[in-house]
This record gives sequence, structure tokens and C-alpha cells, in this order.
Amino acid sequence: MRLKGKVAVVTGGARDLGRAISIKLAGEGANVVLNYFDNKEDADNTLGLIANAGGKAIAVQGDMTKAADVKKLFEESKKAFGGKIHILVNVVGGLVGRKLITEQDEAWYDFLMDVNMRSVFLCTREVVPMMSDGGSIINFSSQAAKDGGGPGASMYATAKAAVMCHTRALAKELGPLGIRVNALAPGMIATSFHDRFTNPAARENLEKTVPLRRQGAASDVADLVCYLAGEESAYITGTNIDINGGAFFS
Repeated sequence: MRLKGKVAVVTGGARDLGRAISIKLAGEGANVVLNYFDNKEDADNTLGLIANAGGKAIAVQGDMTKAADVKKLFEESKKAFGGKIHILVNVVGGLVGRKLITEQDEAWYDFLMDVNMRSVFLCTREVVPMMSDGGSIINFSSQAAKDGGGPGASMYATAKAAVMCHTRALAKELGPLGIRVNALAPGMIATSFHDRFTNPAARENLEKTVPLRRQGAASDVADLVCYLAGEESAYITGTNIDINGGAFFS
């Protein structure tokens, strides 16, 4: 119960990595506000898993690229658990699809930047006034931000690199307020993201060549998030932590 009494907001918290993170934080005693975009069934299932484990959570629907929806998320958090937030985990983001530069248009550019970077900007701007006692903001970048990503992922990699730089900038800006800002740069984690966008042969090849000889699990990522959320990491800020089994060293 390392996070007992804390309030944690997890965007994209209903499935895959977000679900594992929401369950982990609740299991450590945090009151969790999980956001979901459109799949209420996923959200309800996650709430059920948290409740069965004795945790407390609410789910709030919303598009984290829209300022009004972001404001609603934090208003619902205040109604449920009070006016302070201690942890924000910006999971929302995604590859969406693979396109070569010659196939991309301005709408594609805007969408990829919005879902991966604008969502982080809006949620962080909203949460800072609610972190009057300090707090921990944990963003999601990607290994792609460091190595350029795979074929057709240039704009995704670029957006995630923006998240990485934004993390460092805000660590400087918010540090004097007692707010730590860190990011994760996951590699191959076994989720529906890679089920949709990564060739099975590439995943099998990674398992043969990565030093730890496996894909990552959502629980691996959730454990790292929990560490960054808690007091054990009290002197860590501005980092972009690789979690890829040794597939890439930055």
C-alpha cells in the first residue's frame, strides 16, 4: 500500500498497458480515475478487476485531445476523490497506422501529433494546479522516439520524441513546485498495439535476439510506473527510461 491515500489519473486506463497500470496503482492503495475513449465494456471490466482486488476507481469517458473532455476528466476526479491529484499517467497515444512520408497528408500529421503530444499537453496543463502538494507525472514516449521507429512510423516516432523533450522541459519548470516529470520509452511489449501493427515474424525474431529473450509484459511497465509514482523515486525527474529487455540502449 505504498500509494495509500493518493489520487492517480490514468489516461487510456481501460485496456492493455493502461489497464495494468490502473490495477497496479489501485493495488498499492491509490484512488484511480481512469479515462477511456469509446469502449465502455473495457472500462467496466477494468473497474471490476480493481473492485475485486479491493481497490477504488472510477471511469470517465473522454477524448484527451479535446480540452473540454480533459477538463471534465479532472472535474470528475475532484467530485469523486477531492481536489488534489498526486499522480498523472499519460498513456493515451498510438501508432494508428503505417504510412510512408509520400502517403501522409496534413490531416495525418495533425492526428498523430494530437493523439500523442496534444493529449499530454492538455492533461498536464490541467493537473498542475491540482498538485499543490507536489506529485508525479509519468508520460509515455517510445523506443521509436530514439531509433526512428519501423517502416511507416516516422510521424509516430516524431510525436513521441516531442513527448520526450516535453518531459525534460517540464521537469525543469515544475521541479520547484515539487512535481516530478518522467517518461517511459517502451520497446516490444505484448499488447494489442503490436497485435495490430507489428508483423508476428518480427516479434518472434525479437524474442530470439533481445538479451532477455522475451517480449515485455504489461505488468513490467506497470511496475515501473508504480515506482516512478512513489516515494522510492523521489529524486528522479526528467528521465526517459528504456524498458525494452535490452533491445536498444540509449
